[in-house]
Amino acid sequence: MAFEFPEPQPSEITSESDFARRRSLIKGLAGAAVMAGYSPSLLASDTCPPGITIPDYSASLTPKKSATGYNNYYEFSTDKEAIRILAKSLTLSPWTLRISGEVENPITLDLDALKKLCTEERIYRFRCVEGWSMVVPWRGIMLADIIKLANPLSSARFVRMSSIVNPKEMIGQRRPVLDWPYQEALRLDEAMHPLTMIATGMYGGDLPPQNGAPLRLVVPWKYGFKSIKAVQHIELLSDQPVTTWQKAAAKEYGFYANVNPDVPHPRWSQRREVPLGESRKQPTLMFNGYAEQVAHLYRNLDMTKHF
Repeated sequence: MAFEFPEPQPSEITSESDFARRRSLIKGLAGAAVMAGYSPSLLASDTCPPGITIPDYSASLTPKKSATGYNNYYEFSTDKEAIRILAKSLTLSPWTLRISGEVENPITLDLDALKKLCTEERIYRFRCVEGWSMVVPWRGIMLADIIKLANPLSSARFVRMSSIVNPKEMIGQRRPVLDWPYQEALRLDEAMHPLTMIATGMYGGDLPPQNGAPLRLVVPWKYGFKSIKAVQHIELLSDQPVTTWQKAAAKEYGFYANVNPDVPHPRWSQRREVPLGESRKQPTLMFNGYAEQVAHLYRNLDMTKHF
């Protein structure tokens, strides 16, 4: 049975007054953020225009120690708790991000150039396909703002991202656990959606190596394996590419990977999840709690057939 999508809202963009109220509310939540190990720098840059209305999950912030100490990052290890130590070896500077493919203006950006773009801090839910979840305050740049710098051609329909290949420092890449480089992809409309970010920081500081520094994708309505870490190349394509996990296990990992409690993983249910740092399960939300913002993107897609 296909998911019944709600009607798109007349506008998903906040007004100036709503944006000011949201900023005031977030500032008032700083005390709760500190309790989770997050320094209270929650406000978006003053140069950023009002953005999309974001559901408020700040009351459920995951402790920083949990979010930075339990990671999937096969480039280093399949041991989630060892990655925090192993990732310290990764050289993060200099770093460049290349944008190519179906674009008018192929471009290579360094971190200083990216920092000149509008940076926002947003609290997002994060749901792993394995059944655990967290709520993280990210700092980052809308992926759309980065892609626009290259002027996509009308033929561009998909966006493929590739991670760095560095087996000298990323010891997991010395074994064929996956087909390196790690690659993920989105439809162009998903990539240009205002919720989609390239994260540069979390918990008020720089992004830790184990969490994908210096640049990692964050797509809050999709399972976590879509949020590729250590991004170095963005390529716009006319045809849908095959991603790393599709190559590794196509029956278990689909292209879309939208969080959907009604579609089980072949080996386990997706109806419930365990927040990091807790032991009690909670219900999984459709689109991870972002249905109002993104459901219209999949109005003509049978969610039971396109995991």
